[in-house]
Amino acid sequence: MASSEVAPKVLGEVEAVLPSERPRDIAPPEVEKGAECSKEVWPLWKLTLLALPQVGVQVMWCFLGPNSAPYMKHLGASNSLATLNNTAGPVVGFITGPLVGAWSDRSTNRWGRRRPIIVGGLVSTIVAGFFWSASTLLLPEGSAIWLSAPMYWVLDVTINVLQTPFRALVSDCASDSQQLPMQVVFVFMMAIGNFVGYSMMQIYTEPTAHMFELMMMICGINVVCVGIQSLVAKEKQHVQSTADDSKRSCCGPVMSSFGSVKGQPKVFYVLIAVQCLIWFEINSWNGYGQQWFTSSVYEGDQQAPQGSEAQIHFAEGVAAFATAGQLRSGVQLVLSLSIMALLLYTTIPHRFLYAPMLYVGAAISFLASFAVQHSGAFAMFCMVVSMVPEAATFAIPYGLVAIWNKSAEEQGRPASTAMQMALLNCCITVGQQLNTLVLALLETSLDLSHSLIVMFVIAGVAAAIAGTGALFLKDVEDSKEKSQDVGVDGEASEAQDIEADGEVVKVREVDVGTVSV
Repeated sequence: MASSEVAPKVLGEVEAVLPSERPRDIAPPEVEKGAECSKEVWPLWKLTLLALPQVGVQVMWCFLGPNSAPYMKHLGASNSLATLNNTAGPVVGFITGPLVGAWSDRSTNRWGRRRPIIVGGLVSTIVAGFFWSASTLLLPEGSAIWLSAPMYWVLDVTINVLQTPFRALVSDCASDSQQLPMQVVFVFMMAIGNFVGYSMMQIYTEPTAHMFELMMMICGINVVCVGIQSLVAKEKQHVQSTADDSKRSCCGPVMSSFGSVKGQPKVFYVLIAVQCLIWFEINSWNGYGQQWFTSSVYEGDQQAPQGSEAQIHFAEGVAAFATAGQLRSGVQLVLSLSIMALLLYTTIPHRFLYAPMLYVGAAISFLASFAVQHSGAFAMFCMVVSMVPEAATFAIPYGLVAIWNKSAEEQGRPASTAMQMALLNCCITVGQQLNTLVLALLETSLDLSHSLIVMFVIAGVAAAIAGTGALFLKDVEDSKEKSQDVGVDGEASEAQDIEADGEVVKVREVDVGTVSV
C-alpha cells in the first residue's frame, strides 16, 4: 500500500496520509498524546525503526499476491479454483483489520497495547506460512492442496493481525509535527518492500516449486524487522478511560462500517463507486499480472515438462514480471512523493489530478488486452505504468474526504472523517473481490490466457468509468447537498457516538494493503 496526502488547509486537522486499518483512539484527556509510548520526544530515526515492519509485511503481500494462484495450480488445482482461493484476502482483510484494531486499542497488557499483538501475529504468521508452503513436504503428492488451500486463509488472518497494530504504534509515539515526515518514511518502506518482494521472485526460475524456501526467507525478514521494532519501542500499560466502556463489542468497528454507509453525502457515494471500480483494475495487475506475463505474453506453461520450450517461456515470463515489478517500485516512490507535493503545494482541484491518472489505468489495461500480444518489452512498460492509478488511489480520495469533513466542521455540521476513510478501505476489498470472482467465472469456460485478456478488457472499462466518475468529485460539496445529506439526525448522532465512545478526533494511517492488498 502507498501513501495518501491531504490538501494544505486540512493537513493540520487530519493526521492520516497513508490509508490505515482503522481509526486510532487517542489517550484520555488527562494523558498526553503518545504517553503510552514514552513522554520523550522521539527522534525520527527511532520512529523509522518502529516503522520497519512495514518493509517485511510489504515483502510478504507483494510476493503472495501474484504467486498464490500459481502455487495452488502447482499443487493440482484448476485455474478457476486456484483463483477462487484468492478470495481469502479481501474477505479476511475486511473483517480482521477492524477487529484487531479494536482489540489493540482496548488491550491492557502490561507489555503495552501494540507489541504483544504484533509479536503474536508474527509467531502465528510463521506457523501458518510454514504449513501453507511446506504442504508438499508434509503430505503425499496430490494431497498437499488440502492443507495449503485452507492454510492460505489462516495466513491472511495472521498477516492482518501482524500489520494492524504497528502503524498505530508509530502513530502513538510520533508527535503532531512528525506525522507528515513519517508518512514519507512509510512511502519509502513500502517501495523498498515491493522491490525486495519482486526481487525474491528472481531467486528461482520457478518460484512455486521452491515456495517453502522463499516463504521461510520472507518470514526471516519479518522476524528481523519486528525484532528491531521490539528493541526500540517503549510502551506503558494502557489504562482505559471511562469512555472505554467494557460493554463495547470488538465487532463494533465492523458493524459500524456497514451501518455508516447510510446518510452520507451523495458525492461520497460517487467516490465509493470510483474506488471499487479502480481497484478492480488495480487488482488485475497486482494479483494476476504474473500469470498474464507467463501465459498470455510469453505463452509459457507452468505444468510443462522441465526443460521444454513451454516451461522455458514460463520462466522467462516470471523473470520479466519480476523485473517490471522492480522498476514499478521505483515509479511508486516517485509518483507517491510527487502526488504529495502536488496536493500540498498547489491548488489544482483533486478531481483534475485523479481522473487523468485513472484514465491512464484504463489505457494501459486496453493496451494489455489488444496491443501487447507477445512483446515482453511492451508488457513490462504496461506493468510499470500501471502503478499510476494505484499511487493516485492511495492518496487523492483520502484527501478529498479530509477536505469535505473539514468543511462540514467549519459549518457546524457533523463530520465522519474516520468512518468515511474506513469505508474507502472497504471499497478496496470489494474491488479486489469482484476482480477475483470475474476471473474465476471466465476460467470456467475459457483457458487461462484468454480469460486474462478478457479480464483486462473489463478492467479497462471499469477504470474508464472510474475516471469519468472522478470528474464529479468536487473539492467543495454543493450547498444543497450539504443541508440535504449530512444533516440527517441519525448520522449526526452516530458521529457524536463515535467521538464520545471511541474518542476519535484524528485519523491516522490506514492499511491495504493490502489490503492486501
